[in-house]
Amino acid sequence: MSRWKPDARGRLEKAALELFNHQGFDATTVAEIAARAEVTDRTFYRHFADKREVLFPGANPLADTLASAASTAPAPLAPLELVAYALTEAASVFEEREDLVRQRQAVIAANPELQERELAKLAAVVSAFAQALLERGLEATTAALAAEIGIAAFKVAFERWIDDPGRRALAQHIRATVDATSHLTAPAECAVATDDGSCTGQEDMA
Repeated sequence: MSRWKPDARGRLEKAALELFNHQGFDATTVAEIAARAEVTDRTFYRHFADKREVLFPGANPLADTLASAASTAPAPLAPLELVAYALTEAASVFEEREDLVRQRQAVIAANPELQERELAKLAAVVSAFAQALLERGLEATTAALAAEIGIAAFKVAFERWIDDPGRRALAQHIRATVDATSHLTAPAECAVATDDGSCTGQEDMA
């Protein structure tokens, strides 16, 4: 009989992501995941309802972290600065699990059905973030717009972080992306932002 090993949930997640990336999400079975993690199928189902829940767990740490950061951010902050603060605080949720996050993203990118599920998850994050901003004191329309803009900026920053050969911190990408949004309504001579969020004039585009 094999010796008991700790962190069954962590080993199951790691095993599942490895198999999903190696042979595809649809082709991978719960039995294969459990075997790779050296546990029984029954142990798998104690931690996950099905293999999809490995990618989309019931808990939503991003939404929870954004809500907490919005409520504890220093005052006063303009809406976009409040959003930037909350998003930067949430970066650690992903940076602490960087290897697993990158593996998860590769699985989702390869499966259209999972991409739809990811979009639905992000929509739920937007709703939770908007509620947190509302509770912080922002007017309802401002809170809704700030949450939408914030999560859109986060999505762009996250994709840049995943693809960044220089492996810059996610927080850096978030800051640069949020800074770039401030140029969307800037005068024409400052209509283009560089990767670091700074302004490039029209003359530089010639």
